[in-house]
Order: sequence, then C-alpha cells, then structure tokens
Amino acid sequence: MIILKGVKLFDGERLREGLYDLLIEGRIVKRIVPTGNMNMFEGAKVIDLSGKIACPGFIDIHVHLREPGGEWREEIKSGALAGAYGGFTTIVAMPNTNPPIDSPELVRFVKLTGERAKGAKVLPAGSVSKGREGKELTEMARMVKEGAVLFTEDGSPTVRTDLLRSAMLYAKDLGVRIMEHPEDPYLSENGQINEGKVSAISGLKGIPATSELIDVERCIALSRELDVPIHITHVSTALAIRAIRKAKEEGVKVTCDVTPHHLTLDESKILESGYDSVYKVRPPLRSLEDVEALWDALRNGVIDAIATDHAPYHIDEKDLPFEEAPSGIASLECAVAVVLDAWEKRNRPVSLDRLLRLFTSGPSRVLPESYRSLGYLREGGFADITVIDLDKVSRVDVSTWKSKARLTPWNGLSLKGWPILTMVEGEIINDI
Repeated sequence: MIILKGVKLFDGERLREGLYDLLIEGRIVKRIVPTGNMNMFEGAKVIDLSGKIACPGFIDIHVHLREPGGEWREEIKSGALAGAYGGFTTIVAMPNTNPPIDSPELVRFVKLTGERAKGAKVLPAGSVSKGREGKELTEMARMVKEGAVLFTEDGSPTVRTDLLRSAMLYAKDLGVRIMEHPEDPYLSENGQINEGKVSAISGLKGIPATSELIDVERCIALSRELDVPIHITHVSTALAIRAIRKAKEEGVKVTCDVTPHHLTLDESKILESGYDSVYKVRPPLRSLEDVEALWDALRNGVIDAIATDHAPYHIDEKDLPFEEAPSGIASLECAVAVVLDAWEKRNRPVSLDRLLRLFTSGPSRVLPESYRSLGYLREGGFADITVIDLDKVSRVDVSTWKSKARLTPWNGLSLKGWPILTMVEGEIINDI
C-alpha cells in the first residue's frame, strides 16, 4: 500500500478545495479522504506531498516511438519510459513506422511491446490506409480488436477524400476516431517554414496557413455531413482555430489538439538561431499572432487536448542544413514543464482547471469509450497518477533523458512547474 499524503486534488474536471490523502492498494485508488482522516496502515509507504497537485495520469495522444524500423531514433521501451519521466501515464504511438502499423499483427506487436516496457501505457494507433499509400483502407475492425485506439496517416494527411470519408464511417461503427494531420500536400510541397515575414527574409519556401485551413475545412465538412467525430491534430494557425471554433458552435463533432512547441515558439526563433534545424517542424512554427490565437483557444475551450507530437531523431539526422533536415521536435520529458512555465510567464491566462483538463480528461475523450476513465482520478479507478509541483524550477538536461532523442529547443533552459511523481497502475515510475 502507498499513501500520498496532503495533496491538492485535481479529479479530471476541477481542483477540489482542501488537502487530501490518497490510499493506493495494488493497482487501484482505494480511498480519497481529507488529509488527516486516513488510518495509517502498518507497512504502508507514506509519501508526504504537502501542497503538491495530484492529477489523473497525463495522456499524450500523439507520440512517435519509431519502432518498428527506426529503433536508433527511439524504441517503444525508451519512449514509454520517457513518457513516464515526463509525467505521462498513457501515450498513443503513431503508426508512421517502417513498416507502418497497418495490420492487426503490427497493432498487437506495439501493444505487447508496450506492456513489457514498464513505463507509460502504450496504446497503438493504426494507419488509415495499407502501407500509408492512401489507396486502400486497412482492416480497421481487426486492428481495433487487437487494441488500435485511433486511426491516422499522421506524418501526412489522408489525401484521398473518399478514403477519409469511408474511414470515418467505419470508425464510427467501431467506436474509434480518425485523427487527421491537417495539410494540403500540394500547397505545402517543398515547404520549409511558415509562409510570411520569415520566409520572405530567408528565401526559404513557405507553407501557407491555408494549407492547414483547407484540410481542416474538409474534415469539418465530412464530420458535419456524416455526423461522425473527427480529431484534428497539431493545429497551428489562427485561421484553423477560427474554423474549428465556428464548427463547434454549430455542433459539429470536431476536436483538436495543439503542441507545446506551437504554444511557446514562433517563426522568429528560426532566424534568431541562425537556421538551427532543431526548430524545423511540421506544421512549421507560425507567427506570433498564431501563437496568441492558440492561447486564446486554450482559454475559450476550442482546444481539447495538448499533445507533444514527440518526434525523435538521431542527432546526426538533424545535423544538416535547415533545408535538408527532417522535421520534428523531441519533448516528451519536458513538455509538461514547457507548458506550465509558459502559463506562469503569461500570468496564468487560462484557469488551472482548464489547463489540467487538456492533459487528462480532454485527451481521454478522444479515445474509445473504454479508455475514458483514464482521464479521471476517483476511488476504485486505476492508480494512474501524475503529481505536479508548480513551484519547482529545474533545468532541461537531455543527457539525463530516458528517450534516445537529444534534440530539443529547450535544452539547458530552466523551467518552472514540473511533474515530480508518475504512478502507473500503482507502480511509481518517476519519483523526483
């Protein structure tokens, strides 16, 4: 038995008044009582966390683990550990591996490998099309039976609209959701950075905001027509946010997430860094106005989740001229701190309740019904718990990461607000 003593309690919806003691027995949260009212069980491990915030375990619905086929960048095991050390108890592995996760057998491989990793829980996402070729649907029903929780072509959009439409209809019957990488591949072809001031100065080919908007509008139109939910990932522009907000007001079943890097970095970082490829990402870092629009969308409820889009590469792969380097930022182990630090520096523009929902109950609602309880901290539920310390200041040091990735824009920076304990089904993985 473990007793977490004297915590503030965020239950998935709200931060409760007062302090609480939590009794963990085996894999389950056995009791939650106001602090001081818990009988001290002989042999129980008591962890004094006075004033820290216990939350449902954080959920990241967009993570690249690179296995199979890219194990030198990341493995399922290293990614699962990195997730847990970053405060996440559940992560969803994207299917754009080599080979892609496009069969029941590969879904089972990711799931079983994740179960052996002893880190964050790893849930597989499946490809929409076989081979990610955009021609023929995968065996979605059999893949769901093996554990697929989302379907996406992430890394690229689902180019053929008829295929996307069919996938959405199948997904509805299967109780899962399509996650779309919003991009018009023709508009963004050979694009390197955001189209705007920085692309004009640098001469690098820009990716216009309309590239994202066009696909977002396509998803909204299909969702409206079919009355089927769709999730749009890593939204980066004010234009797309405006379209999603309007659709939600109409009752269209569209949800979306944003990344820590699009919330905290803008295109000017590319110039300031002298075109350091660590800032190359897709969708690209956008304008300051876009960053402000994302924070407004956090505040007014348009955004449903914060997801890292953790995209690890070996250091040699990014050690190239900006135009030749691949896109991607690694962040699993510092993403929560990046967001909490920015939230603090902006004088807390979003309520803490709303911010924490974006890491917990928000992403859980994108997952199938059977996983929704992961976003809540309740008696009788699994003891998936993330404890955060809003006052903790620590430096990002990639040399200590469990991830194989070493390239992140925040390396060496001191950030305020960190996860200090991660528990997965009653087992403490990260206790700082």
